[in-house]
Amino acid sequence: MENEMIILGILLVCLWIAIAFWPARVAHRKGHSFVGYFIFSLVFFPAAIIVAYLVPDRTAGGVPGGMAPVA
Repeated sequence: MENEMIILGILLVCLWIAIAFWPARVAHRKGHSFVGYFIFSLVFFPAAIIVAYLVPDRTAGGVPGGMAPVA
């Protein structure tokens, strides 16, 4: 029984860390700090995912989709 709880705990921690990559990747694609958002999402995942999708894009002049305008 004790070994099963340890294994379950390890699996939950691995899942928690894996899910924390989601907002970090979204923010990084928008030109923000991957490490900062990763730590933020480890502590406050629901807020981090919302903030990551709402922050403005810093890449390619903030054009949606990251595409630079054609002159």
